[in-house]
Amino acid sequence: MDMKSGLPPESPERRTRQRFLALRRGEPCFWASVAGRRVALVDLSIEGFAFVGPATTATEPFAVVLHRAGVPDEIHARASVVNVGGSGDDALLGCRFTSLGNAEAALLQDWLVAHVIMNATVRITEKDAIAIVRGGSLI
Repeated sequence: MDMKSGLPPESPERRTRQRFLALRRGEPCFWASVAGRRVALVDLSIEGFAFVGPATTATEPFAVVLHRAGVPDEIHARASVVNVGGSGDDALLGCRFTSLGNAEAALLQDWLVAHVIMNATVRITEKDAIAIVRGGSLI
């Protein structure tokens, strides 16, 4: 057992930050443009994201543009696929940012803080939401 993560040493889990389901009221609220196509994200964090796509999507770091429902802002980054669940065209692709500028990272944190506050079932402060976004993975 890895004392830092609490996972068995052979675990494929790479998350150190909490990922958030990319849904609001059951509908997708975050998307990515990857290789010229827009895909709904499954989850998103300050260190990465997941989406459903072809298992062969990328073996090298790739350009990605993140979009959020209802806002014109975009986040431009580079990412790598670090985990593939399944095969074929419907694989779950876990990605990690390989390049994310300071301004983009700050905007992404703002998006996630707003997302946490909007989806909380109890009242939380912005300070609490920031701690959740920056905090370790609960999975």
